[in-house]
Amino acid sequence: MTTGTGTATEVELSIGGMTCAACAVRIEKKLNRMDGVTATVNYATEKARATVPEGTAVEALVATVEAAGYTAVPPAPPPRPAADGDPAAHGAHGGHSAAPPGPDSVALLRHRMLVTWALALPVIVLAMVPAWQFEYWQWLSLTLAAPAVVWGGWQFHRAAWTNARHGTATMDTLISVGTAAATLWSVWALFLGTAGQPGMTHGFELTIARTDAAGNIYLEVAAGVIAFILTGRYVEARTKRKAGAALRALLELGARDAVVLRDGREVRIPVEQLTTGDHFVVRPGETVATDGRVLRGESAVDASMLTGESVPVEVAPGDTVTGATVNTSGRLVVEATRVGADTQLARMAKLVEDAQSGKAAVQRLADRVSAVFVPSVIGVAVAAFGFWLGNGAGVAAAFSAAVAVLIIACPCALGLATPTALMVGTGRGAQLGILIKGPEVLENTRRVDTVVLDKTGTVTTGRMTLVAVRTASGGGQAEREALRLAGALEHASEHPIARAVATGAEERLGEPLPEVGSFSNLAGLGVRGDVEGRTVTVGRARLFAESELEVPELLARLVDEAQGRGSTAVLVGWEGRARAVLEVADAVKETSAEAIRRLRALGLTPVLLTGDNRAVAEAVAAEVGIDEVVAEVMPEDKVAVIRRLQEEGRTVAMVGDGVNDAAALATADLGLAMGTGTDAAMEAGDLTLVRGDLRAAADAIRLSRQTLFTIKTNLVWAFGYNTAAIPVAAAGLLNPMLAGAAMAFSSVSVVLNSLRLRAFRAAGEGTTGSRRPAGPPRAAPTADPGGAAGGADSATDDEAWDLTREHSGAPRR
Repeated sequence: MTTGTGTATEVELSIGGMTCAACAVRIEKKLNRMDGVTATVNYATEKARATVPEGTAVEALVATVEAAGYTAVPPAPPPRPAADGDPAAHGAHGGHSAAPPGPDSVALLRHRMLVTWALALPVIVLAMVPAWQFEYWQWLSLTLAAPAVVWGGWQFHRAAWTNARHGTATMDTLISVGTAAATLWSVWALFLGTAGQPGMTHGFELTIARTDAAGNIYLEVAAGVIAFILTGRYVEARTKRKAGAALRALLELGARDAVVLRDGREVRIPVEQLTTGDHFVVRPGETVATDGRVLRGESAVDASMLTGESVPVEVAPGDTVTGATVNTSGRLVVEATRVGADTQLARMAKLVEDAQSGKAAVQRLADRVSAVFVPSVIGVAVAAFGFWLGNGAGVAAAFSAAVAVLIIACPCALGLATPTALMVGTGRGAQLGILIKGPEVLENTRRVDTVVLDKTGTVTTGRMTLVAVRTASGGGQAEREALRLAGALEHASEHPIARAVATGAEERLGEPLPEVGSFSNLAGLGVRGDVEGRTVTVGRARLFAESELEVPELLARLVDEAQGRGSTAVLVGWEGRARAVLEVADAVKETSAEAIRRLRALGLTPVLLTGDNRAVAEAVAAEVGIDEVVAEVMPEDKVAVIRRLQEEGRTVAMVGDGVNDAAALATADLGLAMGTGTDAAMEAGDLTLVRGDLRAAADAIRLSRQTLFTIKTNLVWAFGYNTAAIPVAAAGLLNPMLAGAAMAFSSVSVVLNSLRLRAFRAAGEGTTGSRRPAGPPRAAPTADPGGAAGGADSATDDEAWDLTREHSGAPRR
């Protein structure tokens, strides 16, 4: 993909063949050595971005990457817009295309891992259980170990060769050299030494002494290391496969086709054929095809997936609508104003992509240490060989000491260090409703000091709830009567506010609602109908004024008070006057205040970040205990807020659930997505809170920190074991059984340390492991005091709406 920026062009390449973070660094250095090229390579997303001088051929960049030993392919361009009837255009989706899918590399890696384990396990068991060592067991071990080492470890050998050609070394180098040395020495001992004699056994003599090198084989070490490391690579590959899922989830929100008006006829076309100025139709329940301006019709548009607003936005001729939002009621005719890459959805996808590409890949601790460790081990092996050869010990003894150094340094425990801790930690997290994507996301949990929280769907439930019923006369019977009649009438409407009233009435009354006779929806005002012989009106104060229905002063004051809290107020009346006010709000989750206390206990500063107006946001923040509030922000502004906090020196965690949070989740140092939200948010986040319980955010950070600590202690133990054992091996004092036992002890220690994560307990978790169930949600301000009650109505009057507009800056709906 290329984009022009004046005298420079931005080029994006898909990179293949990288096996560790060092590969990304090598490619980046090669590209940056080209004249005028500034490049970054992301190991996690396997993409390179380069800003090149105008006229620089993409082929030159590809050639540079290939010269470094990797592959580079420019992503496929989006399909061209096609005229009606052009079959080439049909079947494309959203203006994006992908290269033909190749073989599933993760599935192939899994297959390679399973086959390698099937070959390696018998070799390991035979070597460690003398009672099972039959007369020619060593030859069976060679037969099984050879394909495990050569075929199973082919990717390591290939990477080691690439590294050697460029004068570098990584963990792949150590794996390849160590397993190759163990295998070649075993083959020499079997064919030219004494290890191939019938009846040869490995005993349990665990003494430190020189042994007959010609009688030792190390096939179990070679095959076992390959199997262990493949397991770690498979776990890593599964997490990397999801790197681009956030973008796919965003793009899949868009409509696939659109119904356009052509010469008075409705014609359905692929959405990528839309052009600016086209008139298209959006029926109730359909997704708006692209950004545009309403020409005809009135409706409520659900923009929650994009903007996080909990109440559908009322639209009428002249109002703007956004692609990927959902039309909930009336038929609309819309003029397309932005298409393709100019739409808000496409811009949000670009934000997520930029954030992911700009996030530095966390280089594995093992790879960082191996930059020094691997060359040192090879140097020690060469030195040991030269020392013993120079001291007259003979070629066999000298070579035995050198090979022993390579074998004892071979990272068997390292192969278990990360995957075992990650698997145990993620397994325990899944039991608690926490999904950790991979080891990359754990690095920043220890340093996080600020947690930014989205409001709608994160701190609040994200859905409208009936929270209060107030009458002019007072008394429980009057409230029940008003609720019964209003609930019956609203039950006939599909509007979210109406559903909240109807559902709240059924739950509070505990009895069936009465039948409704005649029913009329008064667009933008409310609803009216006959219930039990009475004409009942539910809606805005303006509807009551136009219908000359009396509104008592007490009820008018209650409407103002509800609006001041940011709630939606709905008047209910019959027999010529208003009788009650129903207050509907987006409710604060029962667990949110407790969650904020737990986050503070971890040393984190909570910040509420929302697109709602400031009065609403501050009311929610005050209820749950948040001091810092950033309100009235658009999705792209959320990214700017995250970056501003980072520029202040803070390490930021972001918790959100909507598509509008996806870019911010990807930009934050740690993204926590609510599992009750959208796929785009979950894929852009680093951690997913499956149950949507905000308390799990604190548990997720604690578990992530503990998992990271376990991984690091595993790595320290594995490297420490190798470092301590290398001098013994260099001295020629390490026999094969002692090496095997030490290797096994190292691996078992790593596994046992990882299993300690199973004891992790969530804060407040009882002895039974259960949690107190959440009670009914509390009232919270809604995002839209000008929302609707029945069909497209609201109980706030014009003056109150204008007051709210002064706070929110939102256009009148």
